[in-house]
Amino acid sequence: MRFLAIGDVVGRPGRNVLKNSLSKVKENYRIDVVIANCENAAGGNGLTKKVADELFDIGIDIMTMGNHVWSNKEIFSFIDSEQRIIRPANYPEGTTPGRGYNIFEKNNIKFAVINLCGRVFMDNFDCPFRKSDEILKKLDINIIIVDFHAEATSEKIALGFYLDGRVSCVYGTHTHVQTADEKILPNGTAYITDIGMTGPCDSVLGVDKEIVIQKFVTMLPVKFEVAKGKAQFNGIVFEIDDSTGKAISIDRISFTLEE
Repeated sequence: MRFLAIGDVVGRPGRNVLKNSLSKVKENYRIDVVIANCENAAGGNGLTKKVADELFDIGIDIMTMGNHVWSNKEIFSFIDSEQRIIRPANYPEGTTPGRGYNIFEKNNIKFAVINLCGRVFMDNFDCPFRKSDEILKKLDINIIIVDFHAEATSEKIALGFYLDGRVSCVYGTHTHVQTADEKILPNGTAYITDIGMTGPCDSVLGVDKEIVIQKFVTMLPVKFEVAKGKAQFNGIVFEIDDSTGKAISIDRISFTLEE
Protein backbone atom coordinates (compact mmCIF):
# COMPACT_ATOMS: atom_id res chain seq x y z
CA MET A 1 0.00 0.00 0.00
CA ARG A 2 1.27 3.45 -0.92
CA PHE A 3 0.72 6.41 1.43
CA LEU A 4 1.18 10.15 1.03
CA ALA A 5 1.76 12.11 4.25
CA ILE A 6 1.49 15.88 3.86
CA GLY A 7 3.37 18.29 6.11
CA ASP A 8 1.51 20.83 8.25
CA VAL A 9 -1.07 22.57 6.06
CA VAL A 10 -0.97 26.31 6.85
CA GLY A 11 -3.97 28.50 6.05
CA ARG A 12 -5.42 29.32 2.67
CA PRO A 13 -2.06 29.20 0.85
CA GLY A 14 -1.56 25.61 1.98
CA ARG A 15 -5.11 24.66 1.03
CA ASN A 16 -4.72 26.27 -2.40
CA VAL A 17 -1.55 24.28 -3.08
CA LEU A 18 -3.48 21.11 -2.34
CA LYS A 19 -6.38 22.16 -4.55
CA ASN A 20 -4.00 22.78 -7.43
CA SER A 21 -1.68 19.81 -7.07
CA LEU A 22 -2.98 16.99 -4.87
CA SER A 23 -4.81 15.05 -7.57
CA LYS A 24 -1.72 15.10 -9.80
CA VAL A 25 0.57 14.00 -6.95
CA LYS A 26 -1.77 11.13 -6.15
CA GLU A 27 -1.79 10.06 -9.78
CA ASN A 28 1.97 10.37 -10.29
CA TYR A 29 2.87 8.42 -7.18
CA ARG A 30 -0.02 5.93 -7.36
CA ILE A 31 -1.21 6.88 -3.88
CA ASP A 32 -3.76 4.75 -2.04
CA VAL A 33 -4.20 6.85 1.13
CA VAL A 34 -3.54 10.54 1.88
CA ILE A 35 -2.84 11.70 5.45
CA ALA A 36 -2.31 15.39 6.24
CA ASN A 37 -1.49 17.28 9.40
CA CYS A 38 -4.17 19.99 9.54
CA GLU A 39 -3.82 21.67 12.93
CA ASN A 40 -2.96 24.99 11.20
CA ALA A 41 -5.28 24.66 8.20
CA ALA A 42 -7.87 27.29 9.20
CA GLY A 43 -6.36 30.76 9.22
CA GLY A 44 -3.02 29.31 10.30
CA ASN A 45 -4.29 28.17 13.68
CA GLY A 46 -6.74 25.35 14.32
CA LEU A 47 -9.40 23.68 12.17
CA THR A 48 -13.03 24.48 11.36
CA LYS A 49 -15.74 22.20 9.96
CA LYS A 50 -15.83 24.16 6.71
CA VAL A 51 -12.08 23.84 6.18
CA ALA A 52 -12.10 20.16 7.16
CA ASP A 53 -14.86 19.44 4.63
CA GLU A 54 -12.97 21.41 1.97
CA LEU A 55 -9.85 19.32 2.51
CA PHE A 56 -11.73 16.04 2.55
CA ASP A 57 -13.40 17.04 -0.72
CA ILE A 58 -10.09 17.65 -2.48
CA GLY A 59 -8.70 14.25 -1.56
CA ILE A 60 -7.41 14.11 2.01
CA ASP A 61 -8.45 10.82 3.59
CA ILE A 62 -7.27 11.30 7.18
CA MET A 63 -6.29 14.38 9.19
CA THR A 64 -3.88 14.37 12.10
CA MET A 65 -3.49 17.27 14.50
CA GLY A 66 -1.11 18.52 17.20
CA ASN A 67 -0.74 21.01 20.03
CA HIS A 68 -2.96 23.54 18.19
CA VAL A 69 -5.87 21.12 17.88
CA TRP A 70 -8.04 23.23 20.22
CA SER A 71 -6.99 26.65 18.88
CA ASN A 72 -10.29 27.07 17.05
CA LYS A 73 -13.04 26.20 19.51
CA GLU A 74 -15.39 25.12 16.72
CA ILE A 75 -13.58 21.79 16.61
CA PHE A 76 -15.30 20.74 19.84
CA SER A 77 -18.57 20.56 17.89
CA PHE A 78 -17.41 17.96 15.36
CA ILE A 79 -14.25 16.14 16.45
CA ASP A 80 -16.15 13.39 18.27
CA SER A 81 -18.32 12.56 15.26
CA GLU A 82 -15.62 12.87 12.57
CA GLN A 83 -13.65 9.63 12.74
CA ARG A 84 -11.21 10.73 10.04
CA ILE A 85 -9.69 13.35 12.36
CA ILE A 86 -7.06 12.07 14.81
CA ARG A 87 -5.80 14.29 17.65
CA PRO A 88 -2.78 13.52 19.87
CA ALA A 89 -3.40 10.35 21.86
CA ASN A 90 -1.37 11.48 24.85
CA TYR A 91 -3.81 14.10 26.08
CA PRO A 92 -5.28 13.16 29.50
CA GLU A 93 -7.26 9.93 29.35
CA GLY A 94 -11.03 10.14 29.66
CA THR A 95 -11.39 13.92 29.58
CA THR A 96 -10.34 14.86 26.05
CA PRO A 97 -12.73 14.89 23.07
CA GLY A 98 -11.89 13.02 19.89
CA ARG A 99 -9.64 10.02 19.36
CA GLY A 100 -5.88 9.55 19.40
CA TYR A 101 -5.86 6.71 16.89
CA ASN A 102 -8.22 4.89 14.61
CA ILE A 103 -8.37 1.92 12.26
CA PHE A 104 -9.21 2.46 8.60
CA GLU A 105 -9.60 0.26 5.54
CA LYS A 106 -8.65 0.78 1.90
CA ASN A 107 -8.72 -1.83 -0.86
CA ASN A 108 -9.71 -4.44 1.74
CA ILE A 109 -6.54 -3.72 3.72
CA LYS A 110 -6.78 -2.42 7.28
CA PHE A 111 -4.31 0.07 8.74
CA ALA A 112 -4.09 2.22 11.86
CA VAL A 113 -3.07 5.86 12.26
CA ILE A 114 -1.78 7.12 15.61
CA ASN A 115 -1.14 10.77 16.51
CA LEU A 116 1.23 11.65 19.37
CA CYS A 117 2.71 14.89 20.72
CA GLY A 118 6.20 15.32 22.09
CA ARG A 119 6.98 16.75 25.52
CA VAL A 120 10.34 18.49 25.01
CA PHE A 121 9.67 22.26 24.57
CA MET A 122 5.97 21.41 24.25
CA ASP A 123 2.92 21.23 26.52
CA ASN A 124 2.58 18.91 29.48
CA PHE A 125 1.45 15.83 27.56
CA ASP A 126 1.47 12.28 28.85
CA CYS A 127 4.56 10.25 27.89
CA PRO A 128 4.40 9.48 24.13
CA PHE A 129 6.60 6.41 24.56
CA ARG A 130 4.39 4.78 27.17
CA LYS A 131 1.24 5.89 25.36
CA SER A 132 2.43 4.23 22.16
CA ASP A 133 3.05 1.00 24.09
CA GLU A 134 -0.45 1.20 25.51
CA ILE A 135 -2.04 1.68 22.07
CA LEU A 136 0.01 -1.01 20.35
CA LYS A 137 -1.18 -3.58 22.89
CA LYS A 138 -4.72 -2.92 21.62
CA LEU A 139 -3.92 -3.18 17.91
CA ASP A 140 -3.83 -6.51 16.11
CA ILE A 141 -2.97 -5.12 12.70
CA ASN A 142 0.06 -5.12 10.39
CA ILE A 143 0.15 -1.56 9.06
CA ILE A 144 0.50 1.16 11.71
CA ILE A 145 1.44 4.76 10.95
CA VAL A 146 2.52 7.31 13.58
CA ASP A 147 2.49 11.10 13.18
CA PHE A 148 4.75 12.36 15.99
CA HIS A 149 4.06 16.07 16.44
CA ALA A 150 7.13 17.22 18.34
CA GLU A 151 9.71 19.99 18.58
CA ALA A 152 12.96 18.26 19.52
CA THR A 153 14.74 16.21 16.87
CA SER A 154 16.24 14.04 19.59
CA GLU A 155 12.80 13.07 20.91
CA LYS A 156 11.55 12.27 17.40
CA ILE A 157 14.58 10.13 16.53
CA ALA A 158 14.35 8.33 19.87
CA LEU A 159 10.68 7.45 19.30
CA GLY A 160 11.51 6.24 15.79
CA PHE A 161 14.03 3.74 17.15
CA TYR A 162 11.74 2.89 20.08
CA LEU A 163 8.97 1.86 17.67
CA ASP A 164 11.24 0.36 15.00
CA GLY A 165 9.82 -2.99 13.93
CA ARG A 166 6.58 -2.43 15.82
CA VAL A 167 5.01 0.11 13.45
CA SER A 168 5.27 0.69 9.71
CA CYS A 169 6.19 4.38 9.65
CA VAL A 170 7.07 7.15 12.12
CA TYR A 171 7.17 10.64 10.70
CA GLY A 172 7.56 13.96 12.46
CA THR A 173 5.47 17.10 12.11
CA HIS A 174 5.30 20.49 13.90
CA THR A 175 8.59 22.25 13.00
CA HIS A 176 7.39 23.16 9.46
CA VAL A 177 10.91 22.47 8.11
CA GLN A 178 11.43 19.32 6.07
CA THR A 179 14.43 17.25 7.14
CA ALA A 180 16.69 15.20 4.87
CA ASP A 181 16.99 12.06 7.00
CA GLU A 182 14.35 9.79 5.50
CA LYS A 183 15.34 6.14 5.92
CA ILE A 184 14.16 2.65 6.73
CA LEU A 185 15.30 1.75 10.23
CA PRO A 186 17.01 -1.60 10.94
CA ASN A 187 13.82 -3.46 11.86
CA GLY A 188 11.74 -2.22 8.93
CA THR A 189 10.10 1.03 10.06
CA ALA A 190 10.15 4.01 7.66
CA TYR A 191 11.30 7.18 9.42
CA ILE A 192 11.83 10.91 8.87
CA THR A 193 12.28 13.59 11.54
CA ASP A 194 9.95 16.14 9.94
CA ILE A 195 7.93 16.09 6.72
CA GLY A 196 7.78 19.88 6.51
CA MET A 197 5.05 22.40 5.74
CA THR A 198 2.50 22.91 2.99
CA GLY A 199 2.03 26.66 2.98
CA PRO A 200 3.70 30.02 2.19
CA CYS A 201 7.34 29.80 1.05
CA ASP A 202 8.62 33.27 1.93
CA SER A 203 7.55 33.13 5.53
CA VAL A 204 8.68 32.12 8.99
CA LEU A 205 6.97 28.77 9.44
CA GLY A 206 3.99 30.06 7.44
CA VAL A 207 3.71 33.40 9.24
CA ASP A 208 4.39 36.80 7.60
CA LYS A 209 8.15 37.19 7.99
CA GLU A 210 8.09 40.92 8.82
CA ILE A 211 5.76 40.32 11.75
CA VAL A 212 8.01 37.61 13.17
CA ILE A 213 11.15 39.71 12.66
CA GLN A 214 9.44 42.58 14.49
CA LYS A 215 8.69 40.28 17.42
CA PHE A 216 12.30 39.12 17.66
CA VAL A 217 13.73 42.64 17.35
CA THR A 218 11.34 44.43 19.71
CA MET A 219 10.35 41.60 22.06
CA LEU A 220 6.83 43.07 21.98
CA PRO A 221 3.58 41.17 21.36
CA VAL A 222 2.42 40.90 17.74
CA LYS A 223 -0.53 39.34 15.98
CA PHE A 224 0.59 36.54 13.67
CA GLU A 225 -0.80 36.52 10.13
CA VAL A 226 -0.42 33.85 7.47
CA ALA A 227 2.02 35.03 4.81
CA LYS A 228 1.06 35.61 1.18
CA GLY A 229 2.89 34.78 -2.04
CA LYS A 230 4.06 31.54 -3.60
CA ALA A 231 3.51 28.37 -1.62
CA GLN A 232 5.16 25.01 -1.18
CA PHE A 233 4.08 21.40 -0.97
CA ASN A 234 6.02 19.23 1.50
CA GLY A 235 5.44 15.59 2.33
CA ILE A 236 6.56 12.02 1.95
CA VAL A 237 5.49 9.01 -0.05
CA PHE A 238 6.04 5.65 1.59
CA GLU A 239 5.16 2.13 0.57
CA ILE A 240 4.32 -0.59 3.08
CA ASP A 241 4.21 -4.34 2.51
CA ASP A 242 0.58 -5.34 3.08
CA SER A 243 1.37 -8.72 4.62
CA THR A 244 4.25 -7.82 6.94
CA GLY A 245 3.66 -4.14 7.69
CA LYS A 246 7.34 -3.45 6.94
CA ALA A 247 8.39 -0.43 4.91
CA ILE A 248 9.49 -0.94 1.33
CA SER A 249 10.44 2.67 0.56
CA ILE A 250 10.20 6.27 1.77
CA ASP A 251 10.77 9.38 -0.36
CA ARG A 252 10.44 13.11 0.25
CA ILE A 253 8.31 15.41 -1.90
CA SER A 254 8.97 19.15 -2.10
CA PHE A 255 7.95 21.67 -4.75
CA THR A 256 6.62 25.21 -5.02
CA LEU A 257 3.74 26.80 -6.91
CA GLU A 258 3.49 30.43 -7.98
CA GLU A 259 0.44 32.47 -6.94
